[in-house]
This record gives sequence, structure tokens and C-alpha cells, in this order.
Amino acid sequence: MTRFAFTVEFDGRPFMGWQRQAHGPSVQQAIEDAIHAVTGENAIIHAAGRTDAGVHGRAMRAHADIEKPITPFRLMEAINATIRPHPVAILGCEAVADDWHARFSCIGRAYEYRIVNRRAPLTFESGLAWRVTQALDVAAMHDAAQSLVGLHDFTTFRSAHCQSASPVKTLDRLDVRREGESVIVAAAARSFLHHQVRSMVGCLALVGTGKWTGMDLSRALAAKDRAELGLNAPPDGLYFMSARYDN
Repeated sequence: MTRFAFTVEFDGRPFMGWQRQAHGPSVQQAIEDAIHAVTGENAIIHAAGRTDAGVHGRAMRAHADIEKPITPFRLMEAINATIRPHPVAILGCEAVADDWHARFSCIGRAYEYRIVNRRAPLTFESGLAWRVTQALDVAAMHDAAQSLVGLHDFTTFRSAHCQSASPVKTLDRLDVRREGESVIVAAAARSFLHHQVRSMVGCLALVGTGKWTGMDLSRALAAKDRAELGLNAPPDGLYFMSARYDN
């Protein structure tokens, strides 16, 4: 038995999310079906994080245990050939120690949220970004975002369906920058609550359009009440960017 670690890229639009679902397709199912086609084994693939329906992955980390003697390169090539036409690609594959776990060994996760700030509808990027038509004050968004960095009770920014044992998390970074007509919100933490990034982005967009001030954002955080959330951004613009491990 060999434990293989994968780096996975995926377009989340056709999927109900990463985790296998009874009511629709998932990224996990697509990869597990491909592994079965290649090896004949019913391997389970574990990911560094779960993503909602419509959320994308640039470099999700995952692992699976496989008995068939096969090199990492051959396994990667075979999965990529088999998984088509699903919009999923294995970018990297390596053998790792038996005690390495994509989720439990992970010490940091990074997400980016992409807003396209323009009046015109999205064409090529439909489903891959959130279009905000009102002009966004990126400097105000970035300044306000800093009030969320650090150790806080993020109940306001937590989905009612979140399964985390505690709403208290440490947000390591929350930066907002403009790249042409795109506004990128970059977040990093050891772990996140369900909908936390989307909820923070939605409220930052309110700051950017002038509907909220930075003080309003701070008050929403201090309220520790989901009812005080201003806006939950759609999944379209959210990307799992990377997972960090020791060594």
C-alpha cells in the first residue's frame, strides 16, 4: 500500500462541491472513479479542505492509499487521461509517508476571491468571478479588512450549517488589491469556517461601494451574530489556492 499525495486543479461549476454527494456530482467522486478505472481499487481521496458547490481549486492537496504498484508519474498521467471530460486535473503526484494526511497534517490554507468590477456582463468568466457593477474603493476595503485579521469569534461570518466545534479562528492575512478591472481578496489561515471567506468578501464589497464603513464591519464582527451579516458573496469567485505543511 502506497500513500500518494496529489495537487488538484478543478473548475467547480459542474460540481456540488469537493465532497461526494448523494444528490449530484462532486470532485471527490470524479477522482475516485478515475482511480478505480486505473487501479480497480475503491480508494478514498482525502482533501486539505472542502469546497462548496461552484467553488474552484487552483492547487487543492489530497491523498489516497493505493495497493497497485505504480509510479507517481504514471498514476498522475492515467488519472488525467481517465477523468476527462470532467474539468479536473492532477497537477502533481508523489509518494508520501503513511502518516501524512492532506487534511490533518495541513497547517495553513489560502484562498483568493475574484471580483470583476465592471458594468458589462461576464462572458468568458461567467461562473468564475463575481461581477460587481458599482465602483469599488479597494483602499477602503483593504483598510477595513485589517480589523478581521487575528484571533476573533467569527460567528457573524459563519454559515448556520458550519460543523466546526468553535467559531473562534485566527485569520493570518486578509488583503485586497486591484488588478485592472479585477479586485482580488486574498485570505490565509490555519483553517476557515464554512462560508467564512464568502461572508467576509460580501461585507468588504459593501465597504467598497460605500454602503458600509470600516466601523460597520467591526460592529458586525463584534456582534457575533449571523443576523448582522451584510452580504454573503456567491461561490463563483472563490478559489482554494494552496495548502501548507511542515517540511
